[in-house]
Amino acid sequence: MALLNFFISRKKSTANIAKERLQIIVAEQRRGNNEPHYLPQLKRDLIEVINKYVQIDSKMLSMQLEKDGNISILELNIALLETEESIE
Repeated sequence: MALLNFFISRKKSTANIAKERLQIIVAEQRRGNNEPHYLPQLKRDLIEVINKYVQIDSKMLSMQLEKDGNISILELNIALLETEESIE
């Protein structure tokens, strides 16, 4: 019976598995490899919205995410071409 209890007690619960996964995520974020997964989609969405007003392509928009303590700063740089309307 003791042998059976040994194998049963070694089975991990879903709570323990979730805890281990969370520890891995936190460790990765502490190393600085924590670029959010949504940044590429955010860039596509921004280009789509900006294109309603001014034509740009993906090379004309650059994004940079910086962390300063508990604050995240998203910096956007958009190169706009001069048009005849903007000169007037």
